[in-house]
Amino acid sequence: MNKITIALNEFIHVGGALIIVIAVVSVLTGFMREYIPQDKLQKKLVKHEKWGPLLGALFGMLTPFCSASVVPVTMGMATMGVSLGTLLSFLISAPLCNFIVLAMIFATFGLKVTLSYLAITLFAAIFGGWFITKTPWRNEIKRGGELETKTAPPRCSASIAKTQSCATSQPAQTCGSINSGCDSSATLTMVDVIPSKSTNALRFAWALFKKIIPYVLLGALISGVSAAYLSADIVEKYVGGDNVFSILIAAVIGVPVYLRIEMAIPLLKVLIVKGMGMGPAMALIIGGTGASLPEIALVSAVLKPKAVVAFVSIILTTAIIGGLLFQYVI
Repeated sequence: MNKITIALNEFIHVGGALIIVIAVVSVLTGFMREYIPQDKLQKKLVKHEKWGPLLGALFGMLTPFCSASVVPVTMGMATMGVSLGTLLSFLISAPLCNFIVLAMIFATFGLKVTLSYLAITLFAAIFGGWFITKTPWRNEIKRGGELETKTAPPRCSASIAKTQSCATSQPAQTCGSINSGCDSSATLTMVDVIPSKSTNALRFAWALFKKIIPYVLLGALISGVSAAYLSADIVEKYVGGDNVFSILIAAVIGVPVYLRIEMAIPLLKVLIVKGMGMGPAMALIIGGTGASLPEIALVSAVLKPKAVVAFVSIILTTAIIGGLLFQYVI
């Protein structure tokens, strides 16, 4: 079997499996997002502040957002008065152990690795949030005037209000445009103006799928090329064996690197087959996914400098400890 065939088979095998996983998880996420409104979850976080770090970490698992999407959510939470401990738990959990990440790890490495990874990252999110509340840095969060939030007007609010009014007062009639009254000749019904929850869920699922899948395919392509052309001796030399320094290097390198989890996991699978230790692989995933430079810059819009330092320190510590556990215990 020549190298091109090896690369193509690896691409089809990895890419095909991950496409199915991402499609299923995207649909599930869309329906969860639609039927479990996030604004209500955020209000729950304020009401149950005692359990804030736990709830923040669990909330993060439900939000498969990239760093650019996480920050507006955290801004809203900060404006509502959510504590730094809750926010920090959410910021750690959202990129590290959301459903998309867990599904991809499961599809690639199996149930044992997935559960171990979830236990390590979820514990780090909860403990990190709890720990910050016990330090003098617990108020290092930007609120009120310190946050520059932009609130977009509700889409089609006028037409929705008119439609609802028409539907209530004259159920047999339909509602036209914003400038028209209730008229039997109008063509738009309330269903046309207000999509059903199922429709919204599927739209979100499709948008999420389209956003993720290019990175998945690119990662599968890279893994295919690596499987065919990357020398196992090189991998073994630098990140193989029981070398503790390789874990430390992987964790430190991961933090400044913008590591798309969708691209990293297929590649790491190939590197592990060629001799990369599971410890360095997991340290790289946790460090690169949890606190890349772009994410640190975005998080700085919500957290004050000391809290940003705490955030990066927790991610780096989690990457190192997680790498050591995967290398020597799990």
